[in-house]
Amino acid sequence: MLMKLKMLTEAMYKGYHVFDTYGPLELIKEAGEVSDSYVLDFHYVRRFHLSGGTIVSREVKSSLENLETVLDNLKEFVSLLNGCERIFRNPYSTYLYIDNFMFGRQVERQQIMSILMLDDHPKIPAVLPIIGGCRVGKKTLVWSVCSDERIRSHFSAILHFGGDDIKKFDEHKVMPLKTLITVEFISVISDCEWLNFYSLVASSGNGSKVIIISRLEKLARFGTVNPIELRNFSHEEYSYLFNILAFGSSNPLDHPRLAIIGKEIARTLQGSLVAINIYANVLRNNFSVPFWIRVLNLYRGMMESNLSLYGEHPKSLLQKDGTIIDITAFCPSLATNSLRITLLAGEKFKYDNKRELPVMGFGDIIAGSVTMPMKFQLVWESRLAPYTVISATCGAEELLSTTSTRKKRKIVCTS
Repeated sequence: MLMKLKMLTEAMYKGYHVFDTYGPLELIKEAGEVSDSYVLDFHYVRRFHLSGGTIVSREVKSSLENLETVLDNLKEFVSLLNGCERIFRNPYSTYLYIDNFMFGRQVERQQIMSILMLDDHPKIPAVLPIIGGCRVGKKTLVWSVCSDERIRSHFSAILHFGGDDIKKFDEHKVMPLKTLITVEFISVISDCEWLNFYSLVASSGNGSKVIIISRLEKLARFGTVNPIELRNFSHEEYSYLFNILAFGSSNPLDHPRLAIIGKEIARTLQGSLVAINIYANVLRNNFSVPFWIRVLNLYRGMMESNLSLYGEHPKSLLQKDGTIIDITAFCPSLATNSLRITLLAGEKFKYDNKRELPVMGFGDIIAGSVTMPMKFQLVWESRLAPYTVISATCGAEELLSTTSTRKKRKIVCTS
């Protein structure tokens, strides 16, 4: 059932992707506005017009065939789905739901639910590893499951630990209750330390269970069931999410120019869940074509700068501890200087509550709605539990030019 559901949702997102890609192009073509420079800047749009629509026909045909294949023999599947939670379909009518609740991951969520609700041997706690890359939504998925009323009713207590916490776990902390324990590991742990923790959990004999959350694949060896691997959203699914968040209650087909620019922005963000939330929130507040072009060009400028300086996309740099990221493009007033930001395992850093420095949001510098001070804190907080906070402290300093003895100013941000 879950594998069939996964195939069906993938086909749905691919269908939406084709529709959202070529629907706006057809509307612009019908309106006779294909010569607009901001439309023809995009390679795939040029290719569409030069090909006379043959690419459209081919991709639409392929998408329809894919849907027809998946929909074969679905009568029993549909009957069984009657008792399942519905998946929202229209991007322009669901943004308020997605804005505050987890998007996608229906299959993985149901897999976790099934494992947790299963009654195993009370003295052999089930251990479920959830393994995935940086910021793919592992903790959000787990917290979504833990918030489900069925899970809260099934377990007497739900505890959340870090990897270092279980090293201090002893018999005094063992609860004589049926407990769900989640443990997030950011570094490796020895077999001895794990066995000590696991034996203490097992000693309660109440049917407790453990969820391991980590980027480290080697920790999957501690699982008593097959691990669940979380990967980045496919491009089609990511584009669908972008439309939901960026267009809000509006239909993208009512704004075909913005829809084309939005496709390019989504492609440039390369699947980053943090970036899609930041940028979509900024774009949703301003449906001006020049503004969307400006936002796209700012991100392209930052991306090209970091590729030139460090050889990596900003998304990849953010996934590394202690990384410097050049964001000069976001501050025209400091265009001759070097504005850089360092994030050290950002989600673990909370911004300074004393507010000794002015606090700015990522959206503020993207929108250009504020003047950047010489030193400030840059903060973003997720709207979803466990409400991850990414924070960096940015400050200006003088830097000698390599081409002259004249001093240049740069801004370096550290967290």
